[in-house]
Amino acid sequence: MKAIRQHEFGGPEVLRYEDAPVPEVKRGEVLVKVKAIGLNPPDWYLRDGYKMLPREWQPKVPFPVILGTDISGVVVATGEAVKGFSIGDEVYAMVRFPSYGASQAYAEYVSVPAEEIALKPENIGFTEAAAAPMSLLTAWQFLIDLGHDEPNPLQPYRHEPVPLEGKTVLVNGAAGGVGHFAVQLAKWKGAYVIAVGSGRHENILRALGANEFIDYTKHNAEDIVSGIDLVVDTVGGPSTGRFLKTLKKGGALFPVFPLGFSGAAEAERSGVTVSATQVRSNGSQLSVLAGLLNNGTIKVVIDSVFPLADASKAHERAAKGSIQGKIALTV
Repeated sequence: MKAIRQHEFGGPEVLRYEDAPVPEVKRGEVLVKVKAIGLNPPDWYLRDGYKMLPREWQPKVPFPVILGTDISGVVVATGEAVKGFSIGDEVYAMVRFPSYGASQAYAEYVSVPAEEIALKPENIGFTEAAAAPMSLLTAWQFLIDLGHDEPNPLQPYRHEPVPLEGKTVLVNGAAGGVGHFAVQLAKWKGAYVIAVGSGRHENILRALGANEFIDYTKHNAEDIVSGIDLVVDTVGGPSTGRFLKTLKKGGALFPVFPLGFSGAAEAERSGVTVSATQVRSNGSQLSVLAGLLNNGTIKVVIDSVFPLADASKAHERAAKGSIQGKIALTV
């Protein structure tokens, strides 16, 4: 088969379109002929060697490695003990996440544990389906249902979603992959949603349900809003603490990328909960989400699409930032 492999860490130029072995299908797995692939930040984190992590946290990666986790396609073989899926089924999945190079989604064929896949939503295309899993599962596990009991090494307590009905929710980075799904899920659950993004994203975010929009190129959200119940900061990092002053006592700050947060003492003084989680593969949750994608409750916004052979160009697009929705590859 053809796949995108890399033999060293580096920029988009290390991604090579080349021959690779078709994966072996083990017990409990299915083999999927891939139709489309969704791109996500962990793809470029792995590509460049997890430079944003402390050295002691940087995993060992065996080369050559195939990037990617999110796929849609058609089942072409099933392993022993697989129930509920048959050859010819159209499916989508986030494959073996978290792992470091074991997902291997940038390829024509991918083996997937059966518990991680779900039937593809019938009313959307393969590209939209492939673009959804990681970002949508992240928003779902942060906001609706965690769905796992894996400990978070960055905090001593279990992440708990908070009730959203009647609450005011601010989503920072609202036009991105996780952000545009967080806006829709919060709105679906009855929240009043304030979306923060660049001006060119205002129309799409309002169409997705945002009640208010703040253009971060003109205003700092933390200077003009207060009394918020929940901030979902999909950008996260060291600057996420600036949102603490926007929250009411008893409110919550959910940074999707929590590394670098240093405001724990301030949060405690303010009576604010700061919590994060790491998304996990979950086929049963994708089955539930397929219903919301099928009936149009949740829409997948596509920024741009590239053929598999041009994965390096897709990564170059990602590096430019200001992504509206998701970037995808087609096979």
